Amino acid sequence: MGDDFYVRYYVGHMGRYGHEFLEFEIAANGLLRYANNSNYRNDTMIKKEAYISPLMLKELRRIIEESEIMKEDDRTWPEPDRIGKQELEIVLGSEHICFTTAKIGTLNEVLRSNDPEGLRVFYYLIQDLKCLVFSLIALHFKIKPI
Repeated sequence: MGDDFYVRYYVGHMGRYGHEFLEFEIAANGLLRYANNSNYRNDTMIKKEAYISPLMLKELRRIIEESEIMKEDDRTWPEPDRIGKQELEIVLGSEHICFTTAKIGTLNEVLRSNDPEGLRVFYYLIQDLKCLVFSLIALHFKIKPI
């Protein structure tokens, strides 16, 4: 198994308040970078960086490997539209994959897609990754929820 590891997730859109997005990436050295940009009520971009432990990296790899996302193909997934788009990029050993699809609001949208099984894997993995990253950021920076 190669040591190469990288995960990047982006979800965003262009709207009334400009380019609003959430993005995070985790590199093999444990660097977690997080950005959340919203101009709603003149908010400013939130950027955070932290290092996660080798044990946390190992757990992240396990989550990705067990999801079997690397076997999926986004060719029949919904195309990005005016509502927005999501991107997931993963480097896992010698494998490198990038997914791009429309923003998914509900599991029902997944079930009605052309590839409900593949999109379901993506949907649940994204839920898990966002939950993990939000927890790490909240723990590290003690950000109070709204």
